Order: sequence, then C-alpha cells, then structure tokens
Amino acid sequence: MSTEKYSTVIKFSQAAEQSDGAVKRIIGFVQAKHMIGLFDDATLDANPRSAKSNNVVDDIMYSLKEDPLIFQFKTKGILLGTSDYRALERKRFQLYFNDPACEGLLDGGHNMLAIGKHMLSEVLDEAAIKKIKFWPDFKEKWLEHRDEVKAVRDEFDFKVPVELIVPSDQNDDEIVSKFRMHILDICAARNNNAQLTTETRANQKGFYDEIRKRLTKEIAERVEWKANVWDSDEKRPVKVRDIVALSWIPLLRLNEEGLLPTETEAGSKLNFNLSPQKIYASKGDCSKMFDALMEHPDVTNTHDSPQHEMHNVSIGSAFDVLAELPELYDWIYLHLGEAYNRAGGSFGRIKVVKSPARAGHYSHYTRQDAKYRYPEGFIMPLVYGLKALMVVKGDLVTWGVDPLKFLERNFDSIVKAFRMPLEMANWDPQKLGKNENSYNFVESEFEKALIREQR
Repeated sequence: MSTEKYSTVIKFSQAAEQSDGAVKRIIGFVQAKHMIGLFDDATLDANPRSAKSNNVVDDIMYSLKEDPLIFQFKTKGILLGTSDYRALERKRFQLYFNDPACEGLLDGGHNMLAIGKHMLSEVLDEAAIKKIKFWPDFKEKWLEHRDEVKAVRDEFDFKVPVELIVPSDQNDDEIVSKFRMHILDICAARNNNAQLTTETRANQKGFYDEIRKRLTKEIAERVEWKANVWDSDEKRPVKVRDIVALSWIPLLRLNEEGLLPTETEAGSKLNFNLSPQKIYASKGDCSKMFDALMEHPDVTNTHDSPQHEMHNVSIGSAFDVLAELPELYDWIYLHLGEAYNRAGGSFGRIKVVKSPARAGHYSHYTRQDAKYRYPEGFIMPLVYGLKALMVVKGDLVTWGVDPLKFLERNFDSIVKAFRMPLEMANWDPQKLGKNENSYNFVESEFEKALIREQR
C-alpha cells in the first residue's frame, strides 16, 4: 500500500512519545536541514487552510533571521499525521502519505511557507521572494531551485518543533481504522484557533466533491473551496458558501416531498426546512445545515476514512439541478435592469444601483460584463423563484421546463410584478432580501407564469 510518491523521512534531534487510545504522538525538535525532503513531497491538501503570505509569515521569517537559535521556543511548529510509517534508527521516521487529502501536514502551513521562503532567500534575491504569495507559488520556485538550497543545507541548523501523530499500533487494523477517523477531527480542532470555517472543514470531509464534479470547469475553478487557495489576480473569488446557499433551492424542493432525512441515528428529530431568506441573509447557517445533511448516514458513508462518499441519489439529483443555478443567477443579474425599465421603472435611478457599472464589473459566476452594479438582495428572491420550475419524479428532483428558455419568455412579466415588493421595501436590498414574503411572492409569480404556459 505504501508508495514512494508521498514519502519522506523526518529526523528528530530530540523526541518523546505518548500514546492514548488509537493515537500515538511523537514530539520534538527537527533541524530545518532535515526538513528539505518534507518540502519536496508535502502538499497542503490535508491542511484545511492553504498557506498565504501575510503579516504572520513575515513575522516568522523575521524571527528566523534575527533569533534562529531560539526559534523553536517562539513557534508551535508543524503537525504531521499519517496512518502508515516506519520507525528507523537514530530517531528517524519514514512517513508515507497514502491519502494526501487527509494525511500529511495537518497544521502549521504558515510556518512551512515561512521556513521554505527563508531557505529560498539564501539562493534568490529579495524581489523574487516577495513575489511568493501562496503555497503553489512557493512550490514552483522550490522545484526550480531545490538543488541550490540543498547545496547550502548546512546553513539551516535552526530547529523546528514537530509533532507527529500516528496509530498507536500499526499492526492492529481496528486501531488504524479508528486513527484514520480521528485524524480529521484533530486537524479541525488544531485549526480552530485560526477561525477555521465550517466550509473549510466540510471541504476536507469531501462534502463538496459531488458538487465540484457537476459544475462547469470554468465556474468550479473560480470557487474558493478551501480558504486561502485563491491565487488568481481577481480580487473576489466565488465563496463556496455562495454555492452551498444555492444548493438549498433544489434541496428544499426535495424536503417538501419528504425526501431529506427526518431523524438522526439516535432517533432525534431533524428539520431541514430552511427559511428561504437565509439563502441570502444567513449563508453561514446554510453551510451548517448542509454539513448536518451531508454527515447523515442516509446521505454519505465513510469507509475507514474521514472522507465521506455520497450514496444518496436524491441529493445527487439536487446537485445536478444546482449545476445550472450559477449561470441562471448571472442571467437574472444581467437582465434585471432592462426588464425593470421595460416594466415602467428607472433602474439606474435607484440609489444603490451604479449605472453605468464601473469598468471591469462582471457577473458573479460567469464573469460577463455587467451594465448595472447592484446588491445581491435585489435578485435572490428571483433566483429562489426558480424552485417553482423544479419537479420531483420518484426520488429525484429535476427541471420541469428548460429554465433559461422559461426566463427568456416570462422574465418581463415576473419583473413587472416584482416591482411591488421592491417598492414596498423602498428599494432597500436588505429589507427585500431578508423578508420571507419576497421569496414567497416571487415563487408564486413563477408558478403563475408556468400555469399560463401550460394552458
């Protein structure tokens, strides 16, 4: 099962071992020169937050430059974890990272980035170091200059605190299985001090894998599935909680038909009847409820791993519907202004609307040029109204009509009716977006338009 592809050797200068239950930890100091192999092989997949250059990284690099002899007492260092290892002579440990999504660097990504940049600073000029902003930037430079770094490895005699967690008995399959289930919880707990988000933990558990597969490549690549991994020049990536919030539109349609779990394994009642306005106003709550749904054994399973695999076909069908919602969201965003004008209003004169939009303003998901720039609260009830076009057949939710063609035929009439809640909210996107009646009203207008077409 072991493979050299994700293998490295850690050599401790000093080390102590502690065991409790299924987990053993080995703690001690490692000279930085003995971490070069770890930089070669380690990814940050297991670390929920990908490292990004910031003031913390700058402070660590300053400490390495000014006080390298006591660096080990000024930092918590790094946390490594794996279910597959070998104890070698002279306090050395061979580590195999067979599942990089869960094993490898669990905590200390900023320390790793700072130490790596410090090593590269011995062979690169200051300007090149400053250009390294994210872990992928660092890895690219590391692979280019690794041999040069190795040639001066004796310069790196400062020590780094390293904690290694492994199964307490590698020959006991039950203990190894328990350890693998614990490793993600340990990782999440260690990162809590860094405000690890619900979405980041969910990503580590694999809850977004089935969504990611279904989105178009262009949109999936713009989503920040894991904190601090966004390395594009664009200032605003798509937050994963935006996608999760949209997922509740088809999920609520399933819930109306009683196709979401109603009880926990222990028999406690579950309620997934999310209020529609939370899709706009409480995306954090949407993420927490999504977590609870995806953890349910009726939805996902774990096979001796912290990663969950979805097996629920109803939820899968909701994700199929979700895959079209980002593009429909953008269509509504791009067309609302002109439809409002055709309905007798003057969209550009609304206080919170910027018209023309400043140069370089785009729709949120598909990056299309936008004529108007305005808050999301204006369109979220309209996006939610698409739920009226979703039908449940058997255990699956699907579109009853082509949603884009439906919008092209009926959007003007729906927006004409939508003027009423807009005016009642005094064109305040917060009041509109946080009022449940706005969502119910728009859904009803979609239903009316659908009925007119079916006559």
